[in-house]
Amino acid sequence: MSEQLVRCLPHERSTEMLGRRLSPLDGLIFLHGELGSGKTALVRGFLRALGYRGAVKSPTYTLVEPYELSGRRILHLDIYRLSDPEELEYLGVRDEQSGDNTLLVEWPDRAGGSLGEPGVEIFMEYDGAARRATVRALSEPAASFIKVLSGLK
Repeated sequence: MSEQLVRCLPHERSTEMLGRRLSPLDGLIFLHGELGSGKTALVRGFLRALGYRGAVKSPTYTLVEPYELSGRRILHLDIYRLSDPEELEYLGVRDEQSGDNTLLVEWPDRAGGSLGEPGVEIFMEYDGAARRATVRALSEPAASFIKVLSGLK
């Protein structure tokens, strides 16, 4: 299964809009990209679509920011500063992966594979002054969703 969606994102507002459109996704979602490539802006749009109105910043120092929205538990993780994948155990991340929780993970490579396989991977890249997002579905439900989303402008 290799369903994917590619979008050019000329400004932060378009990045947030893509995040809004992706908000029905759940489970484990990996966010890849250099610093400043738009990962947190995408998460902000995702959370806004679910009704969150507060500030959304990357949890660079706290590592995890939990949100209870629309009957869902969403965790935004930034594990860039993780020194050892075993630290995820101390944070209780494995326990959070059970049930219907959604985990949006920035810098998933720092976990050394201990998070398991995501249902979706999102690659954020610089594209001149803009950004480009590639959303790749790795599960059947995500592939169906991405296929529908690909038809929307």
